Amino acid sequence: MFEHIEMYLGDPILSLMERYLQDEREEKVNLSIGLYYDQDGQVPMLETVRQAKEIVHSKVEQKALYLPMSGSPAYCEQVQQLIFPMFSELEHGKNRIATIQTLGGSGALKVGADFLKRWFPQASVRVSDPTWENHITLFEGAGFPVYKYPYLNAQNGDVHIEGMLSNLDSLPPQTVVLLHPCCHNPTGADLTPVQWDAVIAILQRRQLIPFLDMAYYGLGQGLMEDLYVVKALFDSGIRFLLSTSFSKIFSLYGERVGALSVVCTNPDEASRVLGQLKATVRRNYSSPPMHGALLVQTVLGDAQLRVQWLGELTSMRQRMRAMREKLYQLILEGGGAAARYAFLLNQQGMFSYTNFSARQVDELRREFGIYLIASGRMCIAGLNDGNVQRVADAMLAVEQVYDLELV
Repeated sequence: MFEHIEMYLGDPILSLMERYLQDEREEKVNLSIGLYYDQDGQVPMLETVRQAKEIVHSKVEQKALYLPMSGSPAYCEQVQQLIFPMFSELEHGKNRIATIQTLGGSGALKVGADFLKRWFPQASVRVSDPTWENHITLFEGAGFPVYKYPYLNAQNGDVHIEGMLSNLDSLPPQTVVLLHPCCHNPTGADLTPVQWDAVIAILQRRQLIPFLDMAYYGLGQGLMEDLYVVKALFDSGIRFLLSTSFSKIFSLYGERVGALSVVCTNPDEASRVLGQLKATVRRNYSSPPMHGALLVQTVLGDAQLRVQWLGELTSMRQRMRAMREKLYQLILEGGGAAARYAFLLNQQGMFSYTNFSARQVDELRREFGIYLIASGRMCIAGLNDGNVQRVADAMLAVEQVYDLELV
């Protein structure tokens, strides 16, 4: 009965990771998958998470129960306090936000997509060009037609804001617009506050539905700075959805800890939305897991651990910024053009878009054991003092062998 089923070709990023693991070269460098590595090339366990585990493990009695469909109430409360800091200015604001715990950021996108398809069945979705490939997969899987809006200026690696604004200003009401609040995946090119204000004005005027995917907040300019558009949208009164993840900023990848928040206009609306989010979860996986959420809520709910975690987050951000600067300097010392590689300094977060063609990326992997994904996206977190010189030399060698092919 299954003869007609086609072979799944695999996720390109995860499949590339498998090839990297099979590569026997000791000098290989993984700049593909979005994992944060420390200076020793290891995915670290944060000290605050280690301390939280000791606290959580002493609460054995909590582990035997299912969580509610919406997840741990204490976790959802801590999520809201973290990503909506404007509560201190608007005490009743939290009453118009529906937040649920999800299976990572991908789970938040999945639940949000299913929720929107149920209540806005005729809508279409717009994503940035380029975007994380799974954005398209998730929304198409929910039944949406998915189209792209201009985003990257390939010539200099910044945001093509004129094209983006023009496209958004042509969309029909209730179009779902997928936005990256900070640390854009895959390009690392982010909007400025002035540009975000222009986008918000169009979202409001055209009555569009913003869906923000925020997996790397705190790794761009700083936690509060990276939340600029969240606060601006909240203050504007626009309804919007926000997916968040603790995989990267807590180094909790396998725990699958995320959240989906829907900002509404009043408490009654938020209550009804929360009920439908629960129904959507019930149709998917019934309830989220407990352990990772307990770790996050323990850290965020303890004043001392929270401050310590913010320090660890700052160290992660600063290390990646230092690697950007070092790679840029080594490339210039090797004869690279400053303008060609300025993107390393202008972009931010975990990723940068190198503008290397698929052929150049293949040459990096085959000849030098340096792994980027085919689009040319490079994971900055994979750089360290032990491999950055090799990466700089390889990038220059590949550029000299092949003419630059802009993607």
